[in-house]
Amino acid sequence: MYDVVGVRFKKAGKIYYFDPNGFDIQLDDYVIVETIRGIEYGKVVVSKKQVEEHDIVLPLKKVIRKADEKDRMIVQENNRAAKEAMDICLKKVEEHGLEMKLVDVEYTFDRNKVIFYFTADGRIDFRELVKDLASIFKTRIELRQIGVRDEAKMLGGIGPCGRMLCCSTFLGDFEPVSIKMAKDQNLSLNPTKISGLCGRLMCCLKYENDEYETAKEQLPDIGDTIETPNGTGKVVGLNILERVLQVELINRDRVVEYTWEELIQDDAVSMEFTD
Repeated sequence: MYDVVGVRFKKAGKIYYFDPNGFDIQLDDYVIVETIRGIEYGKVVVSKKQVEEHDIVLPLKKVIRKADEKDRMIVQENNRAAKEAMDICLKKVEEHGLEMKLVDVEYTFDRNKVIFYFTADGRIDFRELVKDLASIFKTRIELRQIGVRDEAKMLGGIGPCGRMLCCSTFLGDFEPVSIKMAKDQNLSLNPTKISGLCGRLMCCLKYENDEYETAKEQLPDIGDTIETPNGTGKVVGLNILERVLQVELINRDRVVEYTWEELIQDDAVSMEFTD
């Protein structure tokens, strides 16, 4: 077992585990840690706990120290410098005539590197751009091409539901989403109805998918013939989440609605409605 704390470097970013290194680190504290990108400033979002070896990547890097007010001022200055770098890079992209969209700019905490995030339809030859930026900023330059989902996560926005995008508020990682999930939930397959601002399938299709899969395994399919308290009938409608079936009774010319619990109990009760 290993003692760890979970640190996040961006809002709704991925959580990374670090060795607390003997420091009294509490939830919501800020810490200075060493990462593959260099020295970074992050927020503790998972308080000290013990995890198994297979749940972490070894060797586990240690917390260097708890952050102080001076560190916070450095982060603010880095953010200000990143905005200036954004303006400069936009002008250089235009000068070089590159078909790329600059999304965000970020300095590492120790100012050892400045990272430019961009989107593009294909591969971009930005070698001359990197030379120009390196001569201006006098530090290591990284241009990182990202996808449209990452772009939405960085920029944020309001989804079709009227709430802030899940990816920019609390989703640490993107989970695979498929059109089958929309089919299982009986949603319209119109792309404009099931796509988010990024143009990809909405992440929220995943939230209830496990419940739908479990329910579909338990319930009969539309068109199946089943026995009910009122006789034999054919399933003509399903409310999967509430586990309610609409059954057309054979030779009775009516449709009756049953809950799944009613159908599997002996003292079943039916609810009629007009079809």
